[in-house]
Amino acid sequence: MEKQKLPNAVAVLVLGILSIPACCFYGGGLIFGIIALVLAKKDKALYAANPEGYDGYSNLNTGRILAIIGIVLSIIYIIMLVAVISMFGWAALQDQEMLQQRLMELQGQ
Repeated sequence: MEKQKLPNAVAVLVLGILSIPACCFYGGGLIFGIIALVLAKKDKALYAANPEGYDGYSNLNTGRILAIIGIVLSIIYIIMLVAVISMFGWAALQDQEMLQQRLMELQGQ
């Protein structure tokens, strides 16, 4: 019997790869990463039921790991973004002069 490819292995790999650079777009990596993890869970269950009948588990596992990395980076980015907004305020981030004034205040000048 010829081995079949896991149906979502390539999609999980692509979404896992996309989740890493997308983490800098206001949490876009979360979306790609979560979708990749859901698809990986389905394929992992399929592979666990019949491991000798499917091929492509390495792509699935690699995509899953990349998705986890993308999710962690997205969470770190969101925490950093919230910290910057709470430190300077949304109005200061939109006004260049006010932002420079707040930076000078933080430096003690």
